Amino acid sequence: MHACESKKPVSPLHVPAFDKQNAFAHLTNQVDFGARVPGSEAHAACLAYLDSSLAQYAQSVVQQSFEHTIEKTGEKVKLTNLIASFGTDKGQRVLLAAHWDCRPWADSDPDTANQRKPVPGANDGASGVAVLLEIARILKNEPPPVGVDIVLFDGEDFGIHGRDETWAVGAQYFANKKDPRYTPQIGLLLDMIGDKDLKLMKEGYSMHYAPGVVDFVWGYASRLGISEFVGEQMGPITDDHLPLLKAGIPCINLIDLDYDFHHTIEDTPDKCSPESLEKVGKVALAVVYNPQ
Repeated sequence: MHACESKKPVSPLHVPAFDKQNAFAHLTNQVDFGARVPGSEAHAACLAYLDSSLAQYAQSVVQQSFEHTIEKTGEKVKLTNLIASFGTDKGQRVLLAAHWDCRPWADSDPDTANQRKPVPGANDGASGVAVLLEIARILKNEPPPVGVDIVLFDGEDFGIHGRDETWAVGAQYFANKKDPRYTPQIGLLLDMIGDKDLKLMKEGYSMHYAPGVVDFVWGYASRLGISEFVGEQMGPITDDHLPLLKAGIPCINLIDLDYDFHHTIEDTPDKCSPESLEKVGKVALAVVYNPQ
């Protein structure tokens, strides 16, 4: 017998149809509010939009609000995480997350005159949220075999470089407040996944804390023929997944940091593509609908 004849056939993954144009509309809708900087009118308007969008589909939507003082400016702001739950009766759960706020300062912009302006946040923020809003629609129409919690974190992006504790403030709060009985089997953080030239490497903290989840997700991407999930490993990134990992939630970071417009005023929808949203969305759906 040849070795190849002894292998069991791999059953195809069930992945519901992902509407990439609907997802991209969610991206542009967020950007159209203006930069979602905590404390701004755009931030408040976008929160209402995200809440109402999720409420159409989820069994429950909770606003987790708290006050925070921005280290760099001393300004006190109200931050709000959104937690949308599906299949609340199911014990096995998957956490899907993204951040919805924008960085108040485009401090990587090549033009110093722009470095005090806020970042539009099309890719850095809106892209991951857009994918999750489309996934929410799908979860409502076709309930998966596991429970799902979509968490949109606030306050990710006003950190000071070199000061890890000043980043991912909403995720830190969520992790500190979570019920000890809440133990999702897998978590995916979607951050900066809208880039037209998408390339997702295996992120350092994800590989350190949850290498099995990375291998599982990359294996599904391979089975779906999505080659943008590459085998190379990148260094560790301080992001919303890190407080979750430290709290015992095996959440990995899907992020493409090779983006020329990161933290500049040029982070706009024209740099993003519906196809990139769809590819990441399909992999996330594969995880949800084909659990381990």
